[in-house]
Amino acid sequence: MIEAQPPALNDSQRPAFVMDACIMMSGLLRPLLLNLARAGLFDPLWTDKIGQEWQRNAARLWPIDPELLQTEWQRMQTQFPAANMGDVTLHEAPLKHTDRKDKHVAATGIAAVVAAHLGPVSVLTWNIKDFSRSELRRQQLGLIDPDRLLSQWWPTHRQPLSEALDLTVAELVSSGRRQPEPMVGMLRRDRLFRLAGLYERAQKNPVGL
Repeated sequence: MIEAQPPALNDSQRPAFVMDACIMMSGLLRPLLLNLARAGLFDPLWTDKIGQEWQRNAARLWPIDPELLQTEWQRMQTQFPAANMGDVTLHEAPLKHTDRKDKHVAATGIAAVVAAHLGPVSVLTWNIKDFSRSELRRQQLGLIDPDRLLSQWWPTHRQPLSEALDLTVAELVSSGRRQPEPMVGMLRRDRLFRLAGLYERAQKNPVGL
């Protein structure tokens, strides 16, 4: 039996990040990251299994029509056709110290490395403790949470980050998914505490940062 090859990724030096299901659960963080990906800051990665986990958990926790989640998932596939790494089960074999339920997430990153993505590949997750950093490093993968990532990008990518934040919030408010409120409070509620602090200081001193 011939194994299906993972899809070719964009010929790009951009970093790639596996978007764990816990990242997709956020109604602010998911669209923010996707807007940043559209702006060219990184290449998103996922699998159908990650997408299914996100949709299942979101439908269980909140009164969301599963068809709306499926529509959003299909839109993501269309906008980022190289993001879906397909069946990554074979890449779970070397993962001995990563939590069993999260092996498929790390395996998604391994699939991107095997597909010779030109930029660095990392797992983007809130559940840092469920992964073995040393084990991922041996597979040429990084590991980072979204608040740390976005705050690290701020000094060098402040303008695209600010524009993506404004665009994301405007889209959420216009669609009725969020009520207008100060940006800092919205970021803090999504646990983006470092980014909120940077944004707040930038508003107080727009030239100094």
